[in-house]
Amino acid sequence: MNALTQHLRQAISLLQSIPDSLIALLGRFSIAAVFWLSGQTKVEGFRLNIISGEFSLDNPRLSDSVVELFREEYKLPIIPPELLAPMAAFAEHFFPVLILIGLATRFSALVLLGMTATIQIFVYPDAYPLHGVWATVLLYLAARGPGAVSVDALINRNCHCGASGVTAPTTTHRSAT
Repeated sequence: MNALTQHLRQAISLLQSIPDSLIALLGRFSIAAVFWLSGQTKVEGFRLNIISGEFSLDNPRLSDSVVELFREEYKLPIIPPELLAPMAAFAEHFFPVLILIGLATRFSALVLLGMTATIQIFVYPDAYPLHGVWATVLLYLAARGPGAVSVDALINRNCHCGASGVTAPTTTHRSAT
């Protein structure tokens, strides 16, 4: 075995030692921020951005322009924009919070994955590189769970739900290559 091969194997081994829980935590924070910030564009009177430190609470309501945005730009079929706009604003605030704290993570990831698919198919079909990244993170969370630093893991440890419980433990699936 030459030195290059040995260095490559060591690098791969080092990368494989990154804990799934760390990857899940980073993924949870990142994808929650994407949807939360999008939700913040749909409301007025409520601002919360933990990174910038922005906070304001003054009569939260749907933005005046958001229904028109759903009617003119998004143009989703079946559900009327007057119903879809508040549903999206709610979902983009509620599910990211659940994902961030790691509660009902798999379900929340699937909901946001459905939103991502809807956006990709009906609204911005040319944004597949970005939506592919979102989908990858959400699929990881749905498949592997939120990791050890989560409310789901705490519930799982305390209730011993096992494989049949909704908070089934995270499993590690790694390949040697």
